[in-house]
Amino acid sequence: MGKIDAVTKEYMRDPIVFADCFNKFLYHGKRVIKPEQLQELDTTEIAVPYGNGDAGVPEQKYRDVLKTVMTDGNTAYCIMGIENASDIHYALPVKNGLYDFMQLAHQVSETAKSHSRARKGRTDARAYKPSQDEYLSGFYKTDKLLPVVTLTVFYSAEKWDGPLTLREMYSAADDAVMQYVPDYKVNLIAPGNMPEEEIEEFQSSLKEVLLYIKYSKDSEKLLEVVQKDNNFRNLERQAAEVISMITNSKIKFQEGKEVNMCQALEEIEIKGKIEGSVETYREFNLPLQDTIQRIAEKFNLSLQKSEEEVRKYWK
Repeated sequence: MGKIDAVTKEYMRDPIVFADCFNKFLYHGKRVIKPEQLQELDTTEIAVPYGNGDAGVPEQKYRDVLKTVMTDGNTAYCIMGIENASDIHYALPVKNGLYDFMQLAHQVSETAKSHSRARKGRTDARAYKPSQDEYLSGFYKTDKLLPVVTLTVFYSAEKWDGPLTLREMYSAADDAVMQYVPDYKVNLIAPGNMPEEEIEEFQSSLKEVLLYIKYSKDSEKLLEVVQKDNNFRNLERQAAEVISMITNSKIKFQEGKEVNMCQALEEIEIKGKIEGSVETYREFNLPLQDTIQRIAEKFNLSLQKSEEEVRKYWK
């Protein structure tokens, strides 16, 4: 697992961030799903073609984050999954569709097992007698499935230009064929495709993460956004680590649970200016010691600090 995958998965496992993500996507930021309603599931998906015989070969996939939404401590009403992406996946409708249908197949399989255990353990003559069709399928006429919603979060400033439906991926066919082919729609959060006003509907630190990523290639706009949003001054460390990893910002973290991103961004900009100045002085063949002196004066640094910074870029 890459570092970006590990950091984003851990971040999205946070019930507050996870709930906020779906509340924004489904309810425009209204807090309908509560963090305390979420229960984490095993992210390993295993589906076996059901029916008689032993010819089926299991398929196994690993999701990023998967949780059930509970109405109370015992009853679930929905299964929600989040897939993190830092690159465009041009077959994403197939990938996410496979995840969703494997989860549904898992529910069918577990329901069939539950019925089988019940039949073996019941001695009550009044117990429900399944029809032949119900018995063979393992899934009774009255059985229901939990709906599955998968949401992909694209951690990039780039605009998503990949297909979001299966229909976009099919080769050309006449209307008589296309009206019967199955479709699947990807649910996507991509900051590069979203106006700032829409990102503002998030209520957790995910709002700051997406805003920073959106403007990460526009230093002036990024500084403006960071200075305007007070939450950037006390951003939770995990969110700051996601920003640093995704944007390669090389943020230096001090001890503590929160990070002042305004200060961190200013320090990054200063380091960038120092690097540029050092390169300029080298192009004019300025000696090392003279460069150290000039950098110290230009950026109001001690000679010792100036030397530390200059030597980082003195190649």
